[in-house]
Amino acid sequence: MPAWRGPGWPARNRRCGGCDDAAVKHGSDFVRSGSLNGYVDLVRSLGRDPNAFLRSVGLKAKLLEDSEMLVPRDAVRELLEITARATQVEDFALRLAAPRRLSTLGPVSLVMREDPTPRAALDTLCRYLRLVNASLTILVEDAGSVVIIREDLQPTPGLSMRQSEELAVGTMFRILAELIGPQWRPQEVCFAHRPPQDVSAHRAFFRRTPKFNQEFNGLVCSASDLSMPRESGDQVAAGYARKFLEADLGVDRSPSAQQGCRQVMLALLPNGTCTAAEVARLLRVDRRTLHRRLDAEGLTFMRLLDQVRSDLAKRHLRESDLPISEVAALLGFARPTGFSHWFRGVFGCSASEWRSQAGRDQAIAGLRRKP
Repeated sequence: MPAWRGPGWPARNRRCGGCDDAAVKHGSDFVRSGSLNGYVDLVRSLGRDPNAFLRSVGLKAKLLEDSEMLVPRDAVRELLEITARATQVEDFALRLAAPRRLSTLGPVSLVMREDPTPRAALDTLCRYLRLVNASLTILVEDAGSVVIIREDLQPTPGLSMRQSEELAVGTMFRILAELIGPQWRPQEVCFAHRPPQDVSAHRAFFRRTPKFNQEFNGLVCSASDLSMPRESGDQVAAGYARKFLEADLGVDRSPSAQQGCRQVMLALLPNGTCTAAEVARLLRVDRRTLHRRLDAEGLTFMRLLDQVRSDLAKRHLRESDLPISEVAALLGFARPTGFSHWFRGVFGCSASEWRSQAGRDQAIAGLRRKP
């Protein structure tokens, strides 16, 4: 086991992007159409019609012309999965991420370019993350000589997120390579889902063989690489961009207490600290206010926690080969017996039985998709 994953991991010194009182004012149900930059050209290069795939999920190619246009998050996720499956390209998301540059992030990239170090730029991204992708949570953890960058996407029940997860990690890799240097590579690349049949494309993209069936999706980087000084450029433009972003952060877009809590829960569950008090603290409200806001949306804290755990459990059991004891720990259960009791109460069967049935369902679906 690497030293950075010793007792007490994850580290307490961390920065969480998307975990503030207005974490999802852009609405985590929507993402910038810029997340699909290059999609049309890539699909055409594979000899397929991108418009057919877009129509199948209710999108139009015209929506992709403006990178700041908001499009349904779940439609984007389904589009990536459908396209990868139809084209039989397992590394479709990485091909989409390959030409990505810092500018893909929009106005926040102007500020990140002028930050003194890659780590400072990463902290800037965390601060303004909800303006880029409100459904993504980035947790940056210092662990001695390394920095762990963990990327959590809010789950979409019943929908595979493999391509979306690989797009998020692949884009982060491309951004850091631009900030640090074109030959840079992380110490580790981690994915929670199962490995592809052929890992060669993933190895070529990251310049390192990724690890699959891991506890999180993200990168493990050398702290010294992230602390390398960067040359300063147009500070005036960066200043204007920062003022614009700060103003945008303060705009009221009717945030949902449920969505904000979900993002914080995703960050806290693996560490076993997902309590109402801790969630309220990170959202910068008192516990009574948190309960009152959830009650106004017809929810209780424990009911929402069960929903988040249920979504995560299904995702890990369906898409990874992690032992059930590790799945239990990732959902914040101190003991496997507690997880087993909770799972049977929610799903009416054991976790192993559910996983077996999910595997059979996937096999049947795969046979039906074959010509």
